[in-house]
Amino acid sequence: MSHAPGPGHEPALGLQRPETSDRSLSEVHRTVSVPAAGSWIRRMFAFAGPAYLVSVGYMDPGNWATDLAGGARFGYQLVWVLLMSNLMAVLLQTLSARLGVVTGKDLAQACRDFYPRSLVIPLWLLCEVAINACDLAEVLGAAIGLKLLFHIPLFFGVMITALDVLLLLALSRLGMRRLEALIVMLVATIGLCFATEMALARPDIVAILSGFVPRGADGAPSLFARVPGGGVSVLGLHGESLYIAMGIIGATVMPHNLYLHSALVQSRAVEISVAGKREACRLNLVDSAVALNCAFFVNAAILVLAGSVFHTSGHQDVARLEDAHRLLAPLLGTGLASTVFAVALLCSGQSSTITGTLAGQIVMEGFLRIRIRPWLRRLISRGLAIVPAAFFIVARGERAVDELLVLSQVILSLQLSFAVVPLILFTSDRKLMGEFANKPWVIALAVLTAAIIVGLNANLVAQQMGGWLAAAGSNAIWIGLLVLPVVAGMALLLGYITLAPLFKRIAPALAWRAPAAPLAPSAPRRAPARLRALSPGASYRRIAVALELGPADRAVLDHVRQMRRAATSAPSPRTRRAARTS
Repeated sequence: MSHAPGPGHEPALGLQRPETSDRSLSEVHRTVSVPAAGSWIRRMFAFAGPAYLVSVGYMDPGNWATDLAGGARFGYQLVWVLLMSNLMAVLLQTLSARLGVVTGKDLAQACRDFYPRSLVIPLWLLCEVAINACDLAEVLGAAIGLKLLFHIPLFFGVMITALDVLLLLALSRLGMRRLEALIVMLVATIGLCFATEMALARPDIVAILSGFVPRGADGAPSLFARVPGGGVSVLGLHGESLYIAMGIIGATVMPHNLYLHSALVQSRAVEISVAGKREACRLNLVDSAVALNCAFFVNAAILVLAGSVFHTSGHQDVARLEDAHRLLAPLLGTGLASTVFAVALLCSGQSSTITGTLAGQIVMEGFLRIRIRPWLRRLISRGLAIVPAAFFIVARGERAVDELLVLSQVILSLQLSFAVVPLILFTSDRKLMGEFANKPWVIALAVLTAAIIVGLNANLVAQQMGGWLAAAGSNAIWIGLLVLPVVAGMALLLGYITLAPLFKRIAPALAWRAPAAPLAPSAPRRAPARLRALSPGASYRRIAVALELGPADRAVLDHVRQMRRAATSAPSPRTRRAARTS
C-alpha cells in the first residue's frame, strides 16, 4: 500500500487522517471529545460506547436459536464453545478498533485502497448480502418478540419493525452519545431479563463450571476419542454436537461488526500522535472486553437456561423461539419467565437492527465512495430485510420462520472469512500500522482464530448444502448447478485476498534480477537552464540538496538563491581595500 505520511512526525504509521469527503460516518466523525486531563476512569468513559454498539450483534436472534438448540440437546456441554467464540470475538474486535484508530480508515476503506477495483465490487456485494441476512434475522426476532408479547401476527410485526428507521434517524441527529446510550439501555435490559431467568431457573453452578472443560457425551474430559459406530470426536464434538458448535461460532462472530467497529472508534477526537493512538488502542481494548463479556453472559444464560429447564425435563428437541417461550411458564411455574424472555428477544432484535443499518452505510461509502443520505441508506437496508421476510411468511407460513433464521446464519458464515482475513493481514502490515502492527504472538492467535472460523464455517456450509441437495430429490442437479459455481467462485476469491498481500511481500525478495549490463559511454548531459543560470561555472563552498521531494523544497531553493544574490551583489575584498586606500 502506498500512503502519505501522517502529521505529528509519524511517517511509519502509513496513513494520515482522511479528507473530509472520505471520512467514515462523517456526520459523527470525531464529534465525541476526549478529555486531555483527568482520571483514567473519566477517560475510559469517554471511549466507552462503540463496543456496546458492536456487542448487540453477538446477542441477536440468530445466536438465540443456536444457543437454545445447544442447551436443550446437550445441557452444559457446549459452554466452553461459547467461551472460545467470545475470546475470538474480543481478539478480532480489538484488531478492528486498532485499524480504525491508527490508520483513520475503516476496514471497507482499507480493502478499497489495497485490492484492485475488480475485486472491490464482489467484496462489497458479499458484505451487503451478509448485512441483509443479519438484518433479516433481527427483523424476524423483533417480530417474534412482538407476537409473543402482544399477539401481533408475524407479518404485521415485520411491517412494524420498519418504524425503527425513524427512531434511528432521530437519534443520529442528537449525536453519537445518545445513540450509544440507547444501545446500552437495551443491552442492560437484556442482561437484567436473563439475570431474572437465571434466578427463576436456579441452575447447577458446579455443572455449569464443569462445562468450561471440553467433555464427551459421558461427561468425562475429552480431547480425541473414538465414537461407537465409527468416527472420532474432537474436544467432545461429533455429529450433531459438532454441527451445533459450528452454528454457535458462526452466529457469534458477525462479519459486519468488524467493519462497524473500525468506523465507530473514529467518532472519538483522539490526539493525532503515537501516544494518543496508543492510549486509544488500550482503552478500546478495555471497552471491547467489557462489552463482549456482557454479550457472553447473555449467550451463556440462554444456553444455561435451555440446559437447566429443557434438557433436564426431557424437552431436548426445543429449538424454536416460540416453543421456548411457550414451555418456560409451565416448567418454571410462573408466567413472568415467558414475559421476560419475550421482552429480551424484542430488545435484542431492535438493538441489532440499529447497528446493522449503520454497518450498511459504512460498507457502501467505504467500498464504493458512494455517499447517500443516511435515512435513505437505512430505509434501503430495512426494505431489503423486510421484503424477503414478509414474502417468506406469506409463502411458507409462520412456522417456517426458524428455517429462514438458519439460512441467514449460513449466509453469514459464507461471508465471515472475507472480513476476517483482510483484517488480520492489514493489522499485521508494519508499513501500514507502524509500531502498532500485530506482535508475532498476536499474529499466531489471529491466524489460529481465522483457521478455526474458516474451517468450521466451511464445514457448516458443506453440511447445509448436502442437506439441501438431499432434500431436493430430482431437482438436486439444478440446485447443484446454481450453488456449486457460486461456492467455487467464493473459494477462489478468498484464496486471492489471502495470498495477494503475501505475494506482494515475498515476490520482490524472490524475484531473480539479471546482472546489470555495463553502461555505454554517452555524451555528458547539459544541466537544466535554471541550474545553468544559478551556477555559471563558478565553484561554491556551500550547496543545498533538496531531499523531501515536497513543498519544503521550494523554500530551500529560494533560500539558496537569496544567498547567491547576496554574495554576487556584495563587493569583493579587493574592491573594499581599494576603496579604503582612496
